[in-house]
Amino acid sequence: MEKIQIPVKEWMSAQLRTVDPATPVGDAYNIMMKHAIRRLPVVDNNGTLVGIVTLGDLREARPSPATSLSIYELNYLLGKLTVGEVMTHNPYTVTPTTGIEKAARIMLERKVSGLPVVDEHNKPLGIITESDIFRMLIDQWTYFTQQRIDPGLVASLFAKEIAR
Repeated sequence: MEKIQIPVKEWMSAQLRTVDPATPVGDAYNIMMKHAIRRLPVVDNNGTLVGIVTLGDLREARPSPATSLSIYELNYLLGKLTVGEVMTHNPYTVTPTTGIEKAARIMLERKVSGLPVVDEHNKPLGIITESDIFRMLIDQWTYFTQQRIDPGLVASLFAKEIAR
């Protein structure tokens, strides 16, 4: 059976929010909460991808509850912390024509939950996430399972039915 290549562009999230490295961590967190997203591509002044920041990155940037700093000192320090200081630099990326299977393998092997989708100039066009791949799997489940039926078995069953 011929392997079907499904391009990332068919399932990526194209409604993309981005931030720049100078964005305060608190602002990035508010964007994520407001738009119910877990990762933000980070772009420079030219719109070129330079990193990605996840909700986990922002959570890790928070101080330990055991800190001896006052709430005022904490707020001051967090106000100074930027996305550029906590982001993952040069994240793994894919292009719109990359196959979903390849994107999923990269995520699995590299232990990342999403990949920015970029053009030939490294400008973000969208993002493909584990959730997008699960959505594709659920939406296409019937098709995928039907493809596993042996055509010879179907023909045999059909011939028996006609013979009746």
